[in-house]
Amino acid sequence: AELKKASKRLTCHKRYKIQKKIREHHRKVRKEAKKRGRKKPKKDPGVPSAAPFKEELLREAEQRKQRLEELKQKQKLSRQKEHEKRRKLEAKKNAAKIKENAEGKESSGKSKTKTKKLLDKNSKTSFCRELKKVIEASDVVLEVLDARDPMGCRCPQLEQAVTCSGGDKKLVLVLNKIDLVPKENLEKWLNYLKKEFPTVAFKSATLTKDRTMPDQVTKRRARVDLSRTTECFGSKCLLKLLQEHVKSQNRPIQVGVVGFPNVGKSSIINSLKGIRACNVGVARGVTKSVQIVHIDKQTKILDSPSIIADPSNSALALALRSIIDTEEPDSADVLEGIDAILNHCSKQQVMMRYTIPDFRDTEEFLALLAQKRGMLKKGGVPDIENMAKLLLCDWTGAKISYHSQPPESQILPPYLTEDKIAEMQGSFNLKSLEEGNNTTVQALKYPSPANSIIFQSAGMSNGIIEENNVIEKASEWENLETSKEEEEDFTESDDDQDDVEEENDESKVQVTRKAKLGKQQTCPANSDKQIAESKHSNPLSLSLDKTAAEDDAYDFNTDYV
Repeated sequence: AELKKASKRLTCHKRYKIQKKIREHHRKVRKEAKKRGRKKPKKDPGVPSAAPFKEELLREAEQRKQRLEELKQKQKLSRQKEHEKRRKLEAKKNAAKIKENAEGKESSGKSKTKTKKLLDKNSKTSFCRELKKVIEASDVVLEVLDARDPMGCRCPQLEQAVTCSGGDKKLVLVLNKIDLVPKENLEKWLNYLKKEFPTVAFKSATLTKDRTMPDQVTKRRARVDLSRTTECFGSKCLLKLLQEHVKSQNRPIQVGVVGFPNVGKSSIINSLKGIRACNVGVARGVTKSVQIVHIDKQTKILDSPSIIADPSNSALALALRSIIDTEEPDSADVLEGIDAILNHCSKQQVMMRYTIPDFRDTEEFLALLAQKRGMLKKGGVPDIENMAKLLLCDWTGAKISYHSQPPESQILPPYLTEDKIAEMQGSFNLKSLEEGNNTTVQALKYPSPANSIIFQSAGMSNGIIEENNVIEKASEWENLETSKEEEEDFTESDDDQDDVEEENDESKVQVTRKAKLGKQQTCPANSDKQIAESKHSNPLSLSLDKTAAEDDAYDFNTDYV
């Protein structure tokens, strides 16, 4: 009891000291205020009675107050309406979820069928279906090959389907991107391939006029890489070859253009037409359905989706020839693809090409390259994932010059016999074709063998043509909302009528802002993800972009007068 009393005394003494200090502080503040002199807030004197137009000024002041109050009330009402709308939407969503849970398996089955219908256009089975349509409908099939790795771009399943289809169906090989390989290497490949099928050397145009765009947009100057020629080479030779086949058949023909992703199928069609008739992009799998382009009255070209690479292929073939979703964050397959590419190239040439020091493995190579190009994360850590995607995009695109050597001995595939070769070369004038190829080869500038990386090809790449052999992932469609409805637009672009132009007269609201926006050099979204050998992945990534109205919308409720 005595200890408790003593502790209470101590606490009271401490409290008294603190209160004393506070009193002293307040006393000092009052003294300083007396020295400075107190400044009372000035009252509004109002409008003097002797002032002219006093009543009008008072009336205007009252009107201003009323306007401000009205604005505040309107803003409150608009906010209340927005809150009510949100509550209603949330209530509807909750009701829909409850109904779906009550229905159970039936509702889930219906949702799966809806999503399959919506995304059927982007599925692998759809790609195979459209490719099969092109092969069946075409009289001449153009298999487009990348001149840097022609053997890796050949699909034995496609060639077998065309040669063994019966009838008078022809297969022609088009060697595209010939300006990215040395001249001697190109001549070797032409001599090797022409022994099996008629082969055309081709260099597609990199710039083509878009007839749907107005003249004001086309007149604007854009930054173009002038180091490479933008003209088309080999188009006359190919058109002449097709016209000779039309004369031999005495009827109009349909020409199907097929091949693996990023070999330049749509670019060849645009070069033959002279304008941008088909969509072209660095990303893989831009063409999703059959598109018909009229070259003249006798020839009609069918643009097809890419061939789906078989997962049983090597890591190199899957990295370069498969349709990859570049937006997925997982980059294990992409790193595996880069590793396969580096293993099939000369290490010294790669170091010279990218001007980097010696490296032990793929991750170190990507880290050095990311540091050199300034692709860094927080804390200066090199961004290996995005660097791998960008590098893979460079190798599949038209940026890096590399070449592979043709096989030393000519070994025919089992589906190709001498009779089949004679049948495929029957209705074509091979002498004029060789002359045309010689003129295109002489007209172009080529990289020197020292500047081109030597590449070891993995051989022919197996592809999936039959729709039954494709296995889709069910998990990729489950997370999508079934309530959204998409309108499928199946358009057939007949570019024979050059006078028809699409006019889009849409009123656009431009919001001018005073803040100066700095230029940002964003990394291209063209990076690719390699398909694993044991799994099938979705061929095309679905990007749900916001509309311009949602992006640039301005909330006037937050702006007060």
